[in-house]
Amino acid sequence: MITMMNLQLLVSSLFYPLGFFARILKGVWAFISRGQASYKILIMQILFTFVEALSVSSMLALGIGAAVNIIGIPFLSQISQEHYIYILLVIIITRELGPLLTAFIIIARSATAIATEMAGMVISHEVEAYISVGVDPIEHLAVPRFLGVTISLFLLNIYFSLFGLAGSFLVAQLFYAMAPEIYFGNLLDALNLSDLVLSIVKSIAFGMIISTVAVYNGFNVERSSTEIPVAGLRSVGGAFAGCILVDIIFSAVYYMVA
Repeated sequence: MITMMNLQLLVSSLFYPLGFFARILKGVWAFISRGQASYKILIMQILFTFVEALSVSSMLALGIGAAVNIIGIPFLSQISQEHYIYILLVIIITRELGPLLTAFIIIARSATAIATEMAGMVISHEVEAYISVGVDPIEHLAVPRFLGVTISLFLLNIYFSLFGLAGSFLVAQLFYAMAPEIYFGNLLDALNLSDLVLSIVKSIAFGMIISTVAVYNGFNVERSSTEIPVAGLRSVGGAFAGCILVDIIFSAVYYMVA
């Protein structure tokens, strides 16, 4: 009996979030076609998630680029393989750490905010009010945040890669002088289309995971206001776990195919 109950809990905890995700995807088209009233939510979500995170992303991207150059150039110079620094920069900044670190930034900034906001609306019966007047809370509340976070992570990932690769040029000048056209020409030679595609796919997947987990946990509260911070904590933990798991899967598939 206990085993059957545990199995039921496992199935419900797995398939209910997947059904919630499918419901959000279904509401995307309805939002695009008739969601003008919610466009402001989408714009504000992009402003908070993307624009206001640019400073943190810039510092982190510059730090990663500097670390790769400071550690990599002296080591590679010892074995006369300095040209591999460009491949390392592309792998670390664009393909691997870029999407994951931008996801971590957004989890820290937006996952908790979205979950607590949604939970507060559930506790204060605002969601019930939307339903009572015939407004779909998924279409009006969940979808614009889902799209806002996904678009923001996509844009922030591109910005992170560009800023990290460009900022690394300034750090490289501390070790040896090089003309910008030579440096960026070597970077473009090291950059493959598959690197860009994987980075973009990861960023979109991470954005969908973060937003879905945050909204799901926000809606999944009941009556007590003490559930609000718990929803935020669950969103952070779930988003971290989901992004890391998907990152491992994508990277494993990429290296098996490549």
